[in-house]
Amino acid sequence: MTNDEKMTKFDLEERTAKFAERVIDYAKKLPRDIKFQPIISQLIRAATSIGANYCEADDAQSKKDFCHKIYLCKKEARETKYWLRIIARTFDAFKDEAKVLWKEAQELNLIFAAIIRNKK
Repeated sequence: MTNDEKMTKFDLEERTAKFAERVIDYAKKLPRDIKFQPIISQLIRAATSIGANYCEADDAQSKKDFCHKIYLCKKEARETKYWLRIIARTFDAFKDEAKVLWKEAQELNLIFAAIIRNKK
């Protein structure tokens, strides 16, 4: 791992943005079928919301506001895991990449849970 990769791993704003980009790229590969489009849309919404809420938390007006926005990050990471699980089950050919993304969503979920615990 290079120094840039190490810095990115600990820069949550960058890490969540990269994660959202990876999810969008993944979603582009999935088959276009009208009955599955809502699931794919939900995945993208949840994954991109993690970083958006983190940016909001970074500019929070109070400790309470910060904790609330970090909680939203955690919630969206958990929802992303759910949609990745459903998509992996739906599209067997795309299961391996879904698992990799699921692991990153899990790590983000754990990071945000730790932040919440430490701020209380």
